[in-house]
Amino acid sequence: MGRISMATRDELVVALAGRYAASNRMERGRILDEFAALSGLHRRHAMRLLRAGIVTVIGSGNRAGDRRD
Repeated sequence: MGRISMATRDELVVALAGRYAASNRMERGRILDEFAALSGLHRRHAMRLLRAGIVTVIGSGNRAGDRRD
């Protein structure tokens, strides 16, 4: 299956992370296989995403081209 957008991937992570955390080992394997096949991600990376849930990164807003002295 092809790649999906990051927004869609994030929606999937939100939808599946709770179910993944509450499941037993066999069910987690099924959820992981399903998510990896849908997203096109490597299984190990998919596992890390599902374990972490959604993580938002808030930048400092200080970029190399945006320096305020």
